[in-house]
Amino acid sequence: MTSSKNNHFILVLSTLLFILQTQSSLGNHSSTDGFFPWAPKHVVIINKLTTHARLIVHCTNENKDLGIKELAYGASFDFRFHINFRKTTTYTCSFEWPKKKVRFDIFSTYRDDNVFSKVGVCRECIWYIYEPAPCRAKRDGGASICFGWDS
Repeated sequence: MTSSKNNHFILVLSTLLFILQTQSSLGNHSSTDGFFPWAPKHVVIINKLTTHARLIVHCTNENKDLGIKELAYGASFDFRFHINFRKTTTYTCSFEWPKKKVRFDIFSTYRDDNVFSKVGVCRECIWYIYEPAPCRAKRDGGASICFGWDS
C-alpha cells in the first residue's frame, strides 16, 4: 500500500513540475504567473502620443491611488504589485492629453494573468499609449497588441 501512495505522490509531483516547466517555456514570464495567486507584476506605461503632447496619467485600484503623473513624450511611469488571492486585481488609469480624456484597465487579472487569455500572461506588462489605443508590447518582439479605450 505504501508503494502505491508513493507512486501516486510521484505522479502528482511530476505532473505539477511538467505544468510549471511548460508554462515557463511558453514566454517571458514567471512559472507562477497565471497559475498561482500573488504573482508579482510590473506595469510600465510609456507616452507614445504621435503629437508628442504631455500625457497625464492617473491610475487606481480598489485599495490604492497611485497619484497623478505627467509624462513627456517618450517618458514612462511604472508600478509593481502582486495579484490578490481572489485573482481579481484590476488597475484602471485615466489618460489625458489636449482635448481628450479616456480610461482603460491597464491591468486586469482576467486579461493579463490568465493562461487562457488570447493575449497571454505578462509579468512585465509594457504599455505604449497612442491616441487611438493603448498597446501592450509582446515580449517575444512581435507586434504589440492594441485595445480600444474603455471610455
